[in-house]
Amino acid sequence: MTFDRRWARSALATLLAAGALAACSTSGSDATPKTTTTVARTTTTAEPDRSTTSTTEAAATTTTVPGAKELDWKDCDGGFECATLEVPVDYKDPEGDTIALALARRPATDPSERIGSLLMNPGGPGGSAVDFIEGSPLPSELTKRFDIVGFDPRGVGRSDPLDCRSHLQEIYQVDPTMEDQADKDAYLKASKAFVDECAKKYKDLLPFLGTVNVARDMDEVRKALGEEKITYVGYSYGTSIGQQYAKAFPTHVRAMVLDGVVDSSVSGLQAAAGQAKGFTRALDNFVAACDANDCGLKEPAAQVIDEVIADAEQAPIPAKRAGRPATPGVVALALGQALYSETLWPQLARALQQAATGNGNGLVGLADQYLQRQPDGSYPNGFEIYFAVSCLDSPWPKDPNEVFTYAKLVAAQYPRVGEALVNDYVRCALWPGKPQPVTPLTAAVKGLPPPWWSSAPPATPPRPTSPA
Repeated sequence: MTFDRRWARSALATLLAAGALAACSTSGSDATPKTTTTVARTTTTAEPDRSTTSTTEAAATTTTVPGAKELDWKDCDGGFECATLEVPVDYKDPEGDTIALALARRPATDPSERIGSLLMNPGGPGGSAVDFIEGSPLPSELTKRFDIVGFDPRGVGRSDPLDCRSHLQEIYQVDPTMEDQADKDAYLKASKAFVDECAKKYKDLLPFLGTVNVARDMDEVRKALGEEKITYVGYSYGTSIGQQYAKAFPTHVRAMVLDGVVDSSVSGLQAAAGQAKGFTRALDNFVAACDANDCGLKEPAAQVIDEVIADAEQAPIPAKRAGRPATPGVVALALGQALYSETLWPQLARALQQAATGNGNGLVGLADQYLQRQPDGSYPNGFEIYFAVSCLDSPWPKDPNEVFTYAKLVAAQYPRVGEALVNDYVRCALWPGKPQPVTPLTAAVKGLPPPWWSSAPPATPPRPTSPA
């Protein structure tokens, strides 16, 4: 996630002004900034299948919160301070096992003008808020008046991270499109190996990794910071954290901006279909821009994409430098990575042209970016925490064949990305335990007015869709 300066001007900067609010959207390839302003002590929130939500109240104050745990801040790189906060694994058993949450903070540069703490989350599930705030340039008007705070959600990054990804490479070497029973068997075998590893290592932790508990963790962070109210900015999945927090702790929200809002009113499969729609729209935008601006492809972009997908289905495309071929799963990941941002379109065009000549290195490179593969061949834990959270936050069928059948229906509407994207979630059909679905933030929450709608990025599309 990169910080968009248009968004800074129209949303973040106005959080500085008491009683003023702005909301806009960074929507990947088809972003259109939108701004609205409200009078003092009003709140505006986006319905969860829209991109941007904003709520604002009176200025935050720093207080001594009864029962709060004291943070032992230590200097870390780049002018940041770091600390850890112990929170219960299970809030119904506060004296039981704990998780150590990693926090980072950049204190306000003008203490005399300080408003309070601004918490941020970049999305995911699996994004490290600590890494995000340490690597994101923010407007000086903001950093002067807010302590910028990030905490890695439970199981993410430095917060007792999950580590059960030894089968990750195997998963993306099998074909995510199901042509026959052999394809299903291979895909299920790889997916089951991943799920079984996670369940074996983290049996007692997995039921407590959902977003409802992350929202409770955020309130523990608020208390430890000594804030009566917090200001919060969340992107994509970070909007789900924000919604659950606003529902559970509305009196502790000073201001909230949610960008790329997750729709939690639909099933997991319906949400996946909505993602397929969003990515298809983004891919269509890439195709149009590529053809209009001579992006370097020797044939029309749609034709090249279809041929590359077909070639990978026929046989993985060699990638000698990468040391791993571009399988259909790798092609799907590469497309997904590039469609999050127009800045990656030139890289996608080069990768497609290479692949059209039998060189899959560029596609493997994009897929590695998506999975954040490190130079030593290791991966961070975004993959496993993504499914640990996603499989808890939504209802899913328990029969993998229901996922495969639904994926075929989605593929009929969105043939380039639909089947691979939906089949990814077969792991949720195999996931142990019972889901704990989150519910959307609505005007029914006391003090929150009707929602405001905007546009959305491909991973959190404006309207979830169902092929059924």
